[in-house]
Amino acid sequence: MLSKNKIKFIRSLELKKYRKEENAFLAEGHKLVGDLLGHFRCRLIAGTPEWFKKNPDLRTQETIEVTREELAKASLLKTPQDVLAVFEIPQAETDASVIEHSLCLALDDVQDPGNLGTIIRIADWFGIGHIFCSPGTADVYNPKTVQATMGALARVKLHYCDLKALAGSLPEGTPLFGTFLDGENIYEAPLDGHGLIIMGNEGKGISAEISRLTNRRLLIPNYPQGNATSESLNVAVATAIVCSEFRRRML
Repeated sequence: MLSKNKIKFIRSLELKKYRKEENAFLAEGHKLVGDLLGHFRCRLIAGTPEWFKKNPDLRTQETIEVTREELAKASLLKTPQDVLAVFEIPQAETDASVIEHSLCLALDDVQDPGNLGTIIRIADWFGIGHIFCSPGTADVYNPKTVQATMGALARVKLHYCDLKALAGSLPEGTPLFGTFLDGENIYEAPLDGHGLIIMGNEGKGISAEISRLTNRRLLIPNYPQGNATSESLNVAVATAIVCSEFRRRML
């Protein structure tokens, strides 16, 4: 069974302060835990007897068999599932050279954990393996973000860095795309198979400092053009549209 101290430890990972202190994050649910196993070092798995019967070969420091009622005490979900796991946060190095030969995303202060998790999932779907995040972007290991990735976190690497410095480190002429209201229609603009696609904050869009660094300004047009519509798109929805058009051109 789960001790009070173990429950306290698991629930503390909801806060960034404790995730940083423990160098650990929480994942819940059989699909998410199953996807992350083998990609992140696992410290602890707490699951029902039924879950362990279906998953006999596990690489983890500790396993605890629990009832659903016990699991609910440690879970951060409204509807607890049959397993939760604590994984170590990897120490990843930022390698900007991937931008020179592949398509990557950059997030300029995307602050909603759910949006970030959805964007990671979108990147995974469209074969984008690297996302560069400003320091003001939500923490990828926030439990809400981890859950929203639906396991895509196992395949997409996130790098937190100074986006201005990152852009300045790239070879001259590297495509730096951004979405703006005065940009060129994305369905008519020339697109590249490599470079950096920059997506901005939910309310403010791409910051003025970062927008000055972009050399390819794109517009997602509304339809029919000229009609009054919603003021803007959700950043995750906009990311999906942009990534889809880039990949469609590469077919």
